[in-house]
Order: sequence, then structure tokens, then C-alpha cells
Amino acid sequence: MQYLSNVKSNHTHQFDEGNPLAQKKILIATILTGVMMVFEIFGGWFFNSMALLADGWHMSSHMLALGLAYFAYRMARKYSQDQRFCFGTWKIEILAGYSSAILLMVVALFMGIQSVERLFNPVNIHYNEAISIAVIGLAVNFICAWLLHDSGHHHHHHHEHYHHHDHGHHHHDEDGHHEHDLNQKAAFLHVVADAVTSVLAIIALFAGKFFGWDFLDAVLGIVGAFLVAHWSWGLIRETVKTLLDAEMEHPVVQEIQEVIDDLDSRIVITDIHVWKVGKGKFSCILSLDVSSLNITADEVRKALSIHEEIVHVSVEINTSSRLQAAV
Repeated sequence: MQYLSNVKSNHTHQFDEGNPLAQKKILIATILTGVMMVFEIFGGWFFNSMALLADGWHMSSHMLALGLAYFAYRMARKYSQDQRFCFGTWKIEILAGYSSAILLMVVALFMGIQSVERLFNPVNIHYNEAISIAVIGLAVNFICAWLLHDSGHHHHHHHEHYHHHDHGHHHHDEDGHHEHDLNQKAAFLHVVADAVTSVLAIIALFAGKFFGWDFLDAVLGIVGAFLVAHWSWGLIRETVKTLLDAEMEHPVVQEIQEVIDDLDSRIVITDIHVWKVGKGKFSCILSLDVSSLNITADEVRKALSIHEEIVHVSVEINTSSRLQAAV
């Protein structure tokens, strides 16, 4: 590309290898969810079940969220070698996870409003038909949850070849290699939330049919709305933290400080920036005051290479008489 024609680099800036297994499973889950969504919305409207209708609309949002997750995986892979993305395309997936979380919050609000309205304006419910559809919907949710469960943990244990070209055998940071795929987690959370609302709908329908507790349909719709809102808020916080590079409280920062201290306790860290560039992968910029010590940037970088979750390091060495930098 013209704007990078003079840049000579011997390494890639794609730090996350993606999750093709999760991508494939999410596509299957999207199709299953779309088919079931039509049945639930139609069934809830036709049989006058607010819990079932809310579950159907909720499922429609999940289909959109699953489709968004699949699209994010495709775009991240498509542009993985595009040098305009200076730290890779992984955050496309995080952005999709954030968008899914926002959508989930909107759905929770919609569910709550509709359930409160139905609580004060009850209608007759065709229980047998509504229960049948809700049970089928729950079965679909279980299938989708099984498909998506643990997909995010694959492909994190291989290909540790990013930027530590000069190191030998190193230990692995177990926490870094078991971090969640937030895009996959968002998709999984949508499915789990839908499964919970399906369970609540079934409970409400059985209670209404056998005990005459028609009000429970709307009450459990409200309960489901609160649960979904709680889960979506947790996902919003998690994805926002990554999108805004709020990683300075991560244990990897302390690990970097310990490595520098072990190298020579007289070295002073004058500036440090750490941010996430992949699942359990971090980039680091360090500025060090080494006084009169004979420490080079390459030595610092080699010392940091024992932590393989640190995949891109830029070091600036400051002394009273010289300034040395290495990337």
C-alpha cells in the first residue's frame, strides 16, 4: 500500500488467530434461531401469551446478534492482513460483542414494558398451544447453547510466534490462554438469556393452566427482563473495557514491572502503556531510565519474552547522555 511503502517490517501485526470453529457454529445457531423465532412470535400473538411473545421477540434479537457475531468473524478474517489495522482486526469482534450487549439491553427494556402492560391488561391465553411452542423453543435454545459452549476456548494454545523471535522455551501465562472470546461469549449469552426466558414462559403457562395464575405470565416476563438486563450490563462493561484499552489494572502490568526489577532494580520505569490486542495477548510500550547502566532495549525485550502473552513490545532507553529505542 502506498502509505506504507517505506515501512520495512519482519513481523505481522495480526495478534489473534480468530475462532473459525465458533464462526461455523454461530452460523448454524443463527439459522436454527431464525426458524424458531417465526414460530414463537406467531404462536405468542395467535395464542395470546405475553411470555411466549416476549420470548419470540427476544429470540429475534438473538438472531440479529448471532448474525452480527458471524459477520464480525468474517470481517476480522477478511481484513486480517490489511495493514491499515495497525494492531490487527481482533477488535472488530469486540465491537460486535459490545453491539450485541446493547441490543440485549434494548430487548430487556422492551420485554419489561410489554410485560408490565400485560400485567394490567390481561388477555385469555391458549395454554396447550403456547406450551407446545415454548417447549420446542427451549429445545432449540439448548441445541444452540451446546453448539456455542466453549467454542471460544479453541485455538488459543498454538502458534505462539508473534514477536519474540529470539527466545527459546518459555512458560505460558495460563490466564492469558484461557480468556474468553467476547464475540462468542456475547452470542452464547444471547442464547442462554433466550433459554431462561423460555423456561420462565413454560413455568408461567403451566401455572396459568393448572392453578389459574394468569398474572404469572406477565410477572415472569418482568423477572426475565431484569435477568437479561443484568447479563447485558456485565457484557457491556467487559467489552467497553477492551475497546477503551482500560487494561492497566491487568496482572500483566505487574508482571512487566517484576521483569524489569529482576533485570536490574536500579532501572526506573518512567512511562508504561499496556493494551490488549487479542484474546490474552497484549502490546506494551516502555520508557526506562537506566542511568549509567549498560542496558539495551533488546535486552529488555528479551527479558520480557518469558511472558508469551506480551506479543508486541516497544522499548525506549533513557540515560543522562543517550536515548535508545527499539520496537
